[in-house]
Amino acid sequence: MTRPAEPAPLEAELARFSRPVRWVHGLTGVLMLVCIATAAVLYNGSLQVLVGHRPVVEQVHVWSGYALPVPLLAGLVSGSYRGDLRRLNRFTPHDWRWLRSRSRRDGLIPVGKFNAGQKLNGALSTGAIAVLLLTGVVMYNTGLTSDAWRTGATLMHDWFSLAVGLLVVGHVSFALRDPIAMRSLRTGTVSRRWARHEHDAWADEVEGIPPGR
Repeated sequence: MTRPAEPAPLEAELARFSRPVRWVHGLTGVLMLVCIATAAVLYNGSLQVLVGHRPVVEQVHVWSGYALPVPLLAGLVSGSYRGDLRRLNRFTPHDWRWLRSRSRRDGLIPVGKFNAGQKLNGALSTGAIAVLLLTGVVMYNTGLTSDAWRTGATLMHDWFSLAVGLLVVGHVSFALRDPIAMRSLRTGTVSRRWARHEHDAWADEVEGIPPGR
């Protein structure tokens, strides 16, 4: 009779993010921060005076915005990246329970590789990037549409920029509170102890433990 495999020690490392996934996240994050920083300079008179070179700042903002979807699309050549996208796009009954629960981190709700908050952040970020790109194209290419379209696009661009800024601030604040999760975006691995505490169902999957065990 074959004995079951011994569980790995809690100090062991589990592979969480592949290199393509880490590169996509890093490049997208850098471009997003550049867009936010340059937008702040363009919209704030005091910062404009401090930084100067408004035409240069505007061009950096525009081309960073155009480049923002490139890492997201380039990552599709990676199977691991596509697999993570499928996970992010799939809401389960456990995710709805997680959102409604006030004690969501007590381990009673099975959490997969991504929790419901991370899935919502991914969906909101992707949708906002699409809206900002389309409205930015309308604003920058003045000959494409009428004045009414450009006015509407400017209004949408401004409000979505504010929403994305708040979303990024929230995302970064949560990340700073979890150094192991932040480290995983650099090394690609997390400790088994962390995985068992934060994403127990995913840890079961990685270790080949059947659901419900």
